[in-house]
Amino acid sequence: MGHEAIKQLACARIPIGDKQFKLYLYSGGDGREHLALVLGDVKGQQDLLIRIHSECFTGEVLGSRRCDCGPQLYRAIELIGQEGAGALIYLRQEGRGIGLLEKLRAYDLQDAGYDTVDANIQLGHGADERDYAIAAHILHDLDVQTVRVLTNNPAKIESLEQCGFPGSNRIPLQAEITSENRQYLETKALRMRHHLDLRHSAFQRVQQPETSPVTLMGPPGTSNGRPYVTLTYAQSIDGSITVRRGEPMELSCEQSLAMTHELRAQHDAILVGIETVIADDPKLTVRLAKGPNPIPVVLDSRLRIPFTSQLLKNGAVKPWIATTNLADAGRQCQLEALGAKVVRLPANPTGQVDLKILLSEFLQAGIGSLMVEGGARVITSFLSAHLVDRLVLTIAPLLVGGLNAVSNLTKTNNYSFPSLHNPRYQNVGDNIVLFGNVRQIKE
Repeated sequence: MGHEAIKQLACARIPIGDKQFKLYLYSGGDGREHLALVLGDVKGQQDLLIRIHSECFTGEVLGSRRCDCGPQLYRAIELIGQEGAGALIYLRQEGRGIGLLEKLRAYDLQDAGYDTVDANIQLGHGADERDYAIAAHILHDLDVQTVRVLTNNPAKIESLEQCGFPGSNRIPLQAEITSENRQYLETKALRMRHHLDLRHSAFQRVQQPETSPVTLMGPPGTSNGRPYVTLTYAQSIDGSITVRRGEPMELSCEQSLAMTHELRAQHDAILVGIETVIADDPKLTVRLAKGPNPIPVVLDSRLRIPFTSQLLKNGAVKPWIATTNLADAGRQCQLEALGAKVVRLPANPTGQVDLKILLSEFLQAGIGSLMVEGGARVITSFLSAHLVDRLVLTIAPLLVGGLNAVSNLTKTNNYSFPSLHNPRYQNVGDNIVLFGNVRQIKE
């Protein structure tokens, strides 16, 4: 179906809670009418938070516990409200596109022992007959540029990318797992590729933990003559952060990722090394929690950062790039033209950015707290320079046998090895989060 097949029919103000949404009604060219619930000015927006949601009368109106549709709908509206801008595209494609009548017949088959996929097939339908291209065409009509998608379904991301939204980021949206919906969710995960944690309820764990590690830690403190530094990273139980250098590896579960975003929102700036930027192309923004985005900082002694980096595309907060006098002046001009702030500093004996001088620059610029999310070299460099005030370590229940987070950490200047003062830990999803203040005292 082409873009021209949709047509905007009407628009009205819809107050929800304390937010003023607009509801757009579209004819979809498929014989159905579809909706877009929009908050804020979305025209020309980059990385707009969206949800593509398909109609579910039983879950949304009746509150049926056979599925997760109702909680996902209400949670998506809540998250868009917290964001301050976003769009929920509501597709009138009941029952994954087969209609309410056939959906109810499928429910009867499910009660007879069929799963949600086989029930549809028994009725002569496909496992999923929805057309997500309609949502993309609506987003184009709203003049949205790029999106972050609240979904567990990779098919939505793939459809958006095919329809002119490349690089769309997925943000998990998992509802509570109950005895009534567990089999349904298991089928979506095992047979429909949905990214679901079948062991826990993400809403319960992330939004209402017993006590959040971030709450227990408290806000960043103060440090004498420099910003307060929180060092955070994820590793396997054997100390590996990846299999080999330059290959990203997901070690944090969805709940601990949300915790990391909470921490980001507490700090004035966030720092990574150039190897992390090249390997992961991170945004370093706050997306899974409420709060402001920190200033992104890249340690890049030779200005190797790609001009296509997502950090340079962030319209809200442009990055600082800390480099040395050895860096190419021409690349500096190009990066500054893209909005980056390039900070040239003296190199240390190894040719890298002198971290103590960099932190002094931060303090003069009003940056009182820094979160370090670097790779192995950055982690080791900050610990070796005795510049870490607090450590937040996420441990995944895996044995990797790969690259360790810390290497060649030796006693220097009569300092002891770093240790945690009053360490504490907490289960966050499938991870263990260990945290405490770092002590490096002279012996």
